[in-house]
Amino acid sequence: MIRRFLFSVLFLGSLPLQAQAQAPPAAHKNVLLICVDDLKPNLGCYGDKIAKSPNLDKLAARGMRFDRAYCNQAVCACSRNNLLLGSRSTSLGIYDLSTNFRKAVPDAVTLPQWFMKNGYRAEAVGKILHSGHGNTDDAASWSVPTVPFKVVEYLKPESTDGGKLTREEAYFGNQELGRIGHLPKGTAWERADVPDNAYSDGKIADETIKRLQAAKERGMPFFIGCGFVKPHLPFTAPEKYWKMYDPAAFQLAKLKTPPEGAPPYAGKRGGEITNFIPVPEDGQIDDALSRELIHGYYAAMSYMDAQLGRVMDELDRLGLAENTVIVLWGDHGWHLGDHGMWTKHTNYEEDTRIPLFVIAPGVTKPGSAGGFAETVDLYPTLVELAGLPKAEVPQTMDGLSLVPTLKDPAVKTRDYITHCFPRGEGRLGRAIRTERYRMVEWKKFGETADKADIELYDYDAEIPEVKNLAAEKPEIVKELRELLAKQPEALPKLEKQ
Repeated sequence: MIRRFLFSVLFLGSLPLQAQAQAPPAAHKNVLLICVDDLKPNLGCYGDKIAKSPNLDKLAARGMRFDRAYCNQAVCACSRNNLLLGSRSTSLGIYDLSTNFRKAVPDAVTLPQWFMKNGYRAEAVGKILHSGHGNTDDAASWSVPTVPFKVVEYLKPESTDGGKLTREEAYFGNQELGRIGHLPKGTAWERADVPDNAYSDGKIADETIKRLQAAKERGMPFFIGCGFVKPHLPFTAPEKYWKMYDPAAFQLAKLKTPPEGAPPYAGKRGGEITNFIPVPEDGQIDDALSRELIHGYYAAMSYMDAQLGRVMDELDRLGLAENTVIVLWGDHGWHLGDHGMWTKHTNYEEDTRIPLFVIAPGVTKPGSAGGFAETVDLYPTLVELAGLPKAEVPQTMDGLSLVPTLKDPAVKTRDYITHCFPRGEGRLGRAIRTERYRMVEWKKFGETADKADIELYDYDAEIPEVKNLAAEKPEIVKELRELLAKQPEALPKLEKQ
């Protein structure tokens, strides 16, 4: 019997995905996974009084909004690995932009692959996995090739030093990677009086609408990933979205310095944002420039919001919403000048907290709110919501199904979440975030815990993250380190071959 089972597994594993696929029962639900690049919870539905996000707010009201959702690592490629594999970065040993996840787990079965194995057609439009910085999309994850669109794009030649290839365009296009520093910088924002589909997110909405229409005609169950690219830098959006905001109304960060007593390497200065004009090389951004950048972030968010609205209107018009699970997920947060930091790449709250909505017909109640969730939880959650068998996969499955919480908001799936971020010299900061505290343990791979640097922050404080409280609250540090010790040890960074 065992031999027959093993033969069946080996035989099925050698067949193409289409041959392995089993036609799902009619009761199985479709999935529309909406991924948004660099979107933080600065939205009306999360209490932001300035944000113009009507379509995001309407979508959140259709199901459950998670108020304590966190990414597992605040960087694009790794966060998307976490989503599509259900594995934390610490289980993969991948902490950078350039390393493809199949170098860690060659036979990994991604979330859309599992749906394909169960009779679904899986398609991706825009940015779902990260392409760029030497990394590429994953053809095995989709029934048809991904339809890509530019993350970094400009319409005006004056934004790119007369139409030249800029640094960030090169990164995301996998061009000139060995000489990025010799390329010109593009502008950090662009305002153009153009229609919505002149820029990528409008085109992504157009293509997603076509895919939904085709899915309706086809009649087979679908998994469609729609990956919007704004508000990722540069903040390029049609003029009408800039006009929605009064720049004087934006509040600048109250705390513009790193937390007192934090390890000097825990934060960041400069980085990605210094590849854009007019940001200074040293990353020191004054109040006037801060206000311009914040304006750009909100304008780009509102532009994306409008494109989301178009997609949702079509889903409703086609009559597909009643049998489609919808998830909206931001890949990580974004610093808007807090601690004097911009963009992502830290373990702090503004970088790690994300927007997450789940709308599951017959399961979620409109206007409900959930607590803790991690990005890795979406894999098992979507599998269960669609009615598919539990995924049996070669990669480590770190996610927990959120379905009990989706059915009853009073039920906790998690009491805390974990995330991480690396720093140079082989050091990794692993974090535990509870309702009140975040503790980060910084240590080099292979070193014992007694050599670690510790950060501790109290989020009941009037202004959190002002001071590292580790020395003042040793009993809390001990409790949280015990929780962290229950987690598997982080894999060291996968060496490039």
